[in-house]
Amino acid sequence: MPTSQDMSTELDPGLLDALQHQVAVFARRAEQTRLGGTGQLRNSMDRAAYLLLNRLDREGPMGVKALAAGMGIDSSTVTRQVAPLVDSGLVKRTSHPEDGRAVVLQLSPRGLDRLEEVRESRRRLMAEVTDGWTRDERDSFCTLLTRFNAALSARQAAAHQTGAAGAAHGG
Repeated sequence: MPTSQDMSTELDPGLLDALQHQVAVFARRAEQTRLGGTGQLRNSMDRAAYLLLNRLDREGPMGVKALAAGMGIDSSTVTRQVAPLVDSGLVKRTSHPEDGRAVVLQLSPRGLDRLEEVRESRRRLMAEVTDGWTRDERDSFCTLLTRFNAALSARQAAAHQTGAAGAAHGG
């Protein structure tokens, strides 16, 4: 079975250069626009807030540690990112239904409304940006981007586990 290094040398370095450049351009443009969607500026939302609200909507109330683990980030980062969402009333802290001492984070009705505003705005943006694409092209792009993100996530998780194992063994 070829190693990742074997596979990368089989690929055209020019193609890999073009790919990494396009990913960098995409990341810059996404951050510049915050993929804020169309319409009013108020429909934009920073990436961290969007991802946190989206996860709470999809998976329901959960604690900071579970939220952090699911997002592949540190608990302290989640705590820091959630604080303004709680302050603005988009997320509420509630007692865990089975352990009243534990706190869970939950999307508030206001948070759900705000998230849906942003989602709709971003849907319009995606429709606008991909105007002229066929359904198959949109499907293919989404499939490949999902696969790309999953590969990056798996790589990050493996690196994190390797780092954690090394730290646990004094390395």
